[in-house]
Amino acid sequence: MIKLLGIEKIYDSPSGKVHALKGIDLEIARGEIYGIIGLSGAGKSTLVRCINMLERPTAGKVFVDGQDMTTLTESELRAARKNIGMIFQHFNLLSSATVYDNIAFPLKLSGTSSADIEKKVSPLLELVGLSDKANQYPSQLSGGQKQRVGIARALASDPKVLLCDEATSALDPQTTKSILALIKDINKKLSLTVVVITHEMQVIKDICDKVAVISDGVIAERGSVLDVFTNPQHKITKEFISVLLSNELPAAFRGNEISQDRTPESLLLIRLIFQGDRADDPVLAKMIRNCAGVECTMLFGNLDEIHGVPFGRFIIGLSGEDEAINNALNFLGGEDVRVEVIGYVRRSPAAVE
Repeated sequence: MIKLLGIEKIYDSPSGKVHALKGIDLEIARGEIYGIIGLSGAGKSTLVRCINMLERPTAGKVFVDGQDMTTLTESELRAARKNIGMIFQHFNLLSSATVYDNIAFPLKLSGTSSADIEKKVSPLLELVGLSDKANQYPSQLSGGQKQRVGIARALASDPKVLLCDEATSALDPQTTKSILALIKDINKKLSLTVVVITHEMQVIKDICDKVAVISDGVIAERGSVLDVFTNPQHKITKEFISVLLSNELPAAFRGNEISQDRTPESLLLIRLIFQGDRADDPVLAKMIRNCAGVECTMLFGNLDEIHGVPFGRFIIGLSGEDEAINNALNFLGGEDVRVEVIGYVRRSPAAVE
């Protein structure tokens, strides 16, 4: 549905040229909810504006539904943009227009008759849960209601693609959940392809099928949300995920030197990642039964799910003779569980006391 090939974007600034995008290649399938996450200044908003050509790339090609957007004239672009809806962080509503007229605005610009506008706007008001707010003004609405108006307006031209540029950043957590649920519902009901730009990993986790992590104008990592969450490769990805899923050592071990050699009174710390059916399988109980001479201490654990697939993350400490520990590691390695050996670490003196 969307294909970006070698996208470059260079801005001129008083201090010189700014290379905002550096050869971005990205493909988004029809009907996907695709997240693009990055820190402020990483290039994510520039990238999404290149999709609808609000920003014309310095180099590269942008294909939307098979059409090369970079070859279109301004009049052709205006027609093509009808297939691309967009919602923003700050809503961009007309303060002097009612909710109904805000949603109808793009239809009026295109010369749609009043009767046809009514046929289009009323169902959209119902879709976003604002049928009773049609005659109110933006100043009378909450932030979540304003964003619902923005979503309805973006859908007025029957787009095939919906671009969401930090659409929930100005909202409180509870309202964010309701807006994300609405976007997910719209994606299913209308078979829209949705691109979500955000700096919040919770947003990615809640609704996206796939994610690309952008850093300093390049794609640092991409993949299914489940794979990226359970097996992040890049430092910036791990930092984003750590906001939701702590990757730190348990408090009793932080700041202590990690060694690959066993020392007195140290534990071998292991991070285990369980996915799918294995998330609630008693793997550790089976390990203890099958591996004599090893002691297991549970130090950290949590269970979660993404798109209905459960996953668990645990840190355990193993102690015992080298042979017993190796037997335990070999057992875990054969149980379809991802095993990350952190190393031997001693507890801090305060924890030991």
